[in-house]
Parts: sequence; C-alpha cells; structure tokens
Amino acid sequence: MPELNMRSIGGVLARQGILIAFIAFMIGFTLWNPRFIEPNNVFGVVRSSAILGVMALGVTFVVIGGNLDLSVGSMLSFSAIVVLDLHENPAFGPALAIPAMFAATLCLGAINGFLIGYLRLNSLIVTLGMLSAIHGLTLTYSGGQNMDIANQSATWFDVFGRGTAMGIPVPVLIFGLLAAFLGILLAKTPFGRKVYAVGGNGTAATFSGIPRARIVFFTYMISAFCVATAGLIQASRTMGAQNTVGQGLELEVLAAVILGGASLLGGSGTIFKTVIGVLILGFIQNGLLLAGLEFYVQFVVTWVIIILAVWLDIAAKRGKLWSPIA
Repeated sequence: MPELNMRSIGGVLARQGILIAFIAFMIGFTLWNPRFIEPNNVFGVVRSSAILGVMALGVTFVVIGGNLDLSVGSMLSFSAIVVLDLHENPAFGPALAIPAMFAATLCLGAINGFLIGYLRLNSLIVTLGMLSAIHGLTLTYSGGQNMDIANQSATWFDVFGRGTAMGIPVPVLIFGLLAAFLGILLAKTPFGRKVYAVGGNGTAATFSGIPRARIVFFTYMISAFCVATAGLIQASRTMGAQNTVGQGLELEVLAAVILGGASLLGGSGTIFKTVIGVLILGFIQNGLLLAGLEFYVQFVVTWVIIILAVWLDIAAKRGKLWSPIA
C-alpha cells in the first residue's frame, strides 16, 4: 500500500508539477507580503500579463507542432503600428482598421507557415530572419515615426485595453476566452490531435495520412492571429505605440511556453499549463517588486525561480531530483 500511494503521488506530481510549483511560490510570496494576494494586485498582474499571455497561446501551437516562432515580438510592433495608423486614416477609422490589421498580420503568419510547412525550411532560421524583416517593414511603413491617436476622447478604440465588463478588465476577458477556445481546439478536436502527432513524429504522421505541411501552416496562422489580438490590446491600452514596442517579447513568450511544460522537441504541452507559465512570470515579477528588490536583482532572482520551477516539473516526471550521468 505505501508503495502504491507513493506511485499515486508521483503520478500527480508528474502531471501537475508546474502547477504545484506555482502554488508553492504564491504561498511563499503571500507570507512574505500579504498585499501580494489582494484582489486588486492579482487583477493588476493578470491584466498586465494579458498581452504576453495571448501571444503565448499561439506560440504553444507552434512549439507543440515541433517548431519555433521568434518573429512574434516584431509582429506585435507591426500590428500595433498598423492599427493605430489606420485608425487615424479617415478612410478607415477603428471599425475598418482592426480587420485590416488582422489581415495584414495573418499574411505575415502565412509567410512563416508556407516557408516552414510547405518548403520545410528550419523554423529557427526562418522566424529569426522574419524578426528582422518585420522590424524593417514596420519602420518602413511608419517612416520611423511612433504612432499616437490624436483625439483619444472621441473614439471607442480604448475599450480593448482599458475597458471593463462585469467588473473584469477586458484584456483579462480576452485572454481567458481565447485560452478556453484554443484549449478546447488543441485538446478536444482532430486538428489538435494532429498538431501533437506532427510535433511528436512528423515522418510517422505523414505516413499516417496527416497533412503535415498544412498542420504546420495553420499553427503559424494561429500564432499570427494571437499576435494581432495582442497588438490590438497593446495599441488600445496606450493609445499609441513605438516601433519597438514588441522588441524582446519573443523570448519572454517562449520562456512562458516552455515554463508551462511544452517541449522544444514538440509533441507535448497544453494551453492550461501555458497560462500557468504566463502567470508564474507575471507574479514573480510582481512579488519581487513588492519585496522592494532593485530591478537588476529581479532579473537574477526571476531566472533562479524559473530554473527551480522547471527542475521541479522535470524531477517529478522522472521520479528523482537529478539524473545520473550515463
């Protein structure tokens, strides 16, 4: 019986190691500073994490499919600049600027998907190149100028970033609803199962009749859609944007996805755990801020906590804290 109980506990740890780590450090930060768990602080952290979270949802599909997307940071800058510019164009306005921005961003995602899915090019090289290309495209489009909405009081555009519904910030609602929808798409549909199959073993998936190229293509389209949504929230929140607003976010997004348990080798991961990964990053930064640590110390402590959380997750899955050298 004791052995059976230990196996059961080990099974729970293996499945929910990162969630247990999240709960553990939440308790630790709360004991350190009771303000950490106050509703206003919690909502503030989730709201500030919504942009990163929405982007991470799309990248989760890409990573589970066995690829990477390092272009999402530049793509966010492009989306925010385009929607703000078109908003100020009398021929568009907010009603037409939003769908036009989504269409333009999806075109960028389609380029990624075509090069990686159909031409079988390396995803790291392609998206790293797209990172630079999209940054150059953004600067060319804007003429190197930042974008702002001139008459902010005369538009409803701010609802996506500053609005509330039923007392809940709209960015949080968007993040939650999109996570629920994509979670169902990934876990409960044939498309989701094909994404796992392609990421787990692309060759076997192809011989099983799964259209690998098409699946990879659509994972990048989902990623681009999520980036466009995040760009809309970003532009609506600040009612303006710099050309480099998304610079460096691609690494934070990838960190959140991997922290949530998705494997860089593909074939594993869930939307739920990606959400946990996003929240871990957000609450770590908030907890260290409330602790009064200098910003440069926060970088080091955040790295240590992330390593410990991932170590706990991996150790739980293999049943030991470290693996002996073979």
